Amino acid sequence: MVKAHVQDRAGMGRPVKLSTLIARAWSRALAALGPKSPYREGDAVVGDDPFNGRQEGIVLSHRGPSVELAAAAGVFYYDHRHLRPQD
Repeated sequence: MVKAHVQDRAGMGRPVKLSTLIARAWSRALAALGPKSPYREGDAVVGDDPFNGRQEGIVLSHRGPSVELAAAAGVFYYDHRHLRPQD
């Protein structure tokens, strides 16, 4: 079987600073403890927000607490706390 990707040997064996490893681990820990959206991509939801109005649509993507909602009138961004599942 042939591999489609071969790692570049120039980057292998480079020393890594301890501070870089600690910073990466700290950012992963903060991301794990941060707010998460309970909705997955493709879920049908209703968004109700005073600025965007009430829109029914499908979740396209989410990053942190922000959810991108594809509705008939266009694409809207909601906080996941302003969404609920469709009936």
